Amino acid sequence: MTEVINLRQAKKTLARAAKRAQADENAAKFGRTKAQRDLEEAQAAKARAELDAHRREPE
Repeated sequence: MTEVINLRQAKKTLARAAKRAQADENAAKFGRTKAQRDLEEAQAAKARAELDAHRREPE
């Protein structure tokens, strides 16, 4: 004999699984650790400082 399934609960379970899979995909695609964000921010600040150091002063 087969087990009786509540279709409403089965649909919600499938929807949760789909949302979780999408969230994991987005985290892998867009997510960065705090260390990575800090490193990129420091590199950008250094690049801005180096660019500003090459500026000519207005006469």
